[in-house]
Amino acid sequence: SVLKRMNRRYTCEQFREGVEMLRRHFDQPAITTDVITGFPGESEEEFEETVRFLEEIRFFEMHVFPYSKREGTVAAGMEGQLTEQQKKARSGRLLEMDAVHSLAYRKQHIGKELPVLFEQEQEINGEVYQVGHTQNYIKVAIREKEDMTNREVVCKLTDMLDDGTVFAQKN
Repeated sequence: SVLKRMNRRYTCEQFREGVEMLRRHFDQPAITTDVITGFPGESEEEFEETVRFLEEIRFFEMHVFPYSKREGTVAAGMEGQLTEQQKKARSGRLLEMDAVHSLAYRKQHIGKELPVLFEQEQEINGEVYQVGHTQNYIKVAIREKEDMTNREVVCKLTDMLDDGTVFAQKN
């Protein structure tokens, strides 16, 4: 019902079907989404429906935004504007969910050998690391002084920091 009020031309069921199709055809795809919470008229029940849907889908990452009123838009004139406190609380809850799901997704890849495209050198805990991303956008760091920028190297993912950065070893 919120998607309809937002004038979106898709339903949760269509979205779910798309995600299921991707997961059938790709091995552990990193599926992300944007979520706006606190749209005018969003009831507590509708928000809980959103929470259940997002728990079911378990995205790799969610970009969560509280609705912000923009003068001159249809939504700005709608009844049922939520308070900033309500929007902040709902966004916070979804961001907590995002952190849990994203960490779980990354943990599934520990022990795997994956190609990593290295992008930059970075200091982590006082040590020099080469940092890049896998094809499914997992951030990976290996302890290596040699500049590996713009090189793709197959690495074994071995461990993870609390921020989700995954450590690896070159094969």
